[in-house]
Amino acid sequence: MAISANSSKSGNWKRRELWFLVIYAIVFYVIIINRSLQLSRDYYKQLSGLRPGWLLANHLNDVSDAQWRNFRGNIPVLTLVFGIFTLLAYLMKAFFDLRVRGMSIVWLLFSLAYLSYLHGACIVFILSIATGNFILVKIFAQKEYFPLIVWSYNILFLLCNRIYEGYSFSIFGQQWAFLENYRGSFRWHICFNFVVLRMISFGFDYHWTNRDSHFDQEKHYQRCHICKSGKSCYQVLQERSLPNDRFGYITYLSYLVYAPLYIAGPILSFNAFASQLDVPQNAISVRNVILYGFRWMLSIILMELMTHLCYYNAFAKSDLWKHLSPMDVFIIGYGVLNFMWLKFLLIWRFFRFWSLINGIEAPENMPKCINNCHNLEGFWKNWHASFNKWLVRYIYIPLGGSKKKLLNVWVIFTFVAIWHDLEWKLLSWAWLTCLFFIPELVFKSAGKTFQAQSSFGVCIFRELSAVAGAVTITCLMVANLVGFVVGPGGINWLLSSFLHKEGLPVLGGMLVTFYVGTKIMFHIDEAKQRLS
Repeated sequence: MAISANSSKSGNWKRRELWFLVIYAIVFYVIIINRSLQLSRDYYKQLSGLRPGWLLANHLNDVSDAQWRNFRGNIPVLTLVFGIFTLLAYLMKAFFDLRVRGMSIVWLLFSLAYLSYLHGACIVFILSIATGNFILVKIFAQKEYFPLIVWSYNILFLLCNRIYEGYSFSIFGQQWAFLENYRGSFRWHICFNFVVLRMISFGFDYHWTNRDSHFDQEKHYQRCHICKSGKSCYQVLQERSLPNDRFGYITYLSYLVYAPLYIAGPILSFNAFASQLDVPQNAISVRNVILYGFRWMLSIILMELMTHLCYYNAFAKSDLWKHLSPMDVFIIGYGVLNFMWLKFLLIWRFFRFWSLINGIEAPENMPKCINNCHNLEGFWKNWHASFNKWLVRYIYIPLGGSKKKLLNVWVIFTFVAIWHDLEWKLLSWAWLTCLFFIPELVFKSAGKTFQAQSSFGVCIFRELSAVAGAVTITCLMVANLVGFVVGPGGINWLLSSFLHKEGLPVLGGMLVTFYVGTKIMFHIDEAKQRLS
């Protein structure tokens, strides 16, 4: 009876707490949105990258982000191209009853046509490097030093591609210099970063074909609701070894340049791709794929509303925000991160949608909202989630997994920074993230060791976790703003904005707000547990 009474009191307290937290969150967002609108109205004449809007009368549209501007402008063309490819692929599969090799050839031809438009004559660089990787994999796959060879080869080209800006045809002789006029519309070495991940995936999936897997299939089937229903989830497709004849050159090239996922991913393993060429994915129904596309359309309307009303990215691109008050700096920084999240969500889900239509399931990037992550580990698992799965499979586990977690994060995030680009600000972002990771890992380890026995102990641990979440979110904001907005040179300015008399109250308010946000996330997680 006493336990029941305590449980009832705890439940009542949590309900009252939730009401308070929700009211606080509503007030917070009302203030943030109102101030964002005011800043945009007051400073729009001093911002660059604004264009006449179409959604709202007398409003400019913030298209200052080059990546978003290019993607947004090419949505109609990409939709038409992928629509034609999809129609032709289905017709050819139906008429000729194509299987793995047949569909590999179909998608390879479509994808090469797509790449020819994107990269022009530079397609020869892609095919040459890819062929070299294929030969190395086939020769050395069964050798103990195979990982060293594959990683060295791929990192070498990852670096050289950037250093030499995609190479000049004239380095092979002046007779080839005329090809400089046919380099296509999109820099090939930017997209090639994703090809590198696929080349490594192919190599290791082939290397592990005849080896014992760490994957516990029976245990997975007990927990996975998709597999319980008789379907195959992505995890099973990835971990299931394929016969050697699936690792052919045509299927390999088809995987590397598969058109729907070529430009931006999401990233999927070779095993998963090759498995779905023969048997298209069945984990996501046609109805859910259609709903997925509909939600994407709603998301792009939300993005257009944001960029018409709040010019976060235009502020970040200018030096103007460095002269604003600490409160306004926080609002712009917070807004920029939300803009980045929504931008990548739209890009990744657009390409994943077309991949799903064609029967290839790739992992979902950003399965959780950016405002629903209160720890670093959870944030990176849910940001570029497909890349995270790739990193776990091909770097984290081979390096020792959780046994060497503190060391592994440095290797992984350094690779992630180099993979993105050769810039000091990205390395700064990577190493800052690693530094912030250490106390979180220590806190989690202590949390597992400490098991609260009383209600008071549980309450204290919950409060400490919320405080830790607030600090972590603040660190995440700093790391991402340094890595993707202000650069390492802006660290001093960013810190000084909040560590003086005018900024300290804002910093305190930030921490309180993130504390409240973390508590709301706890309630969301608990609600999900009750429903599952």
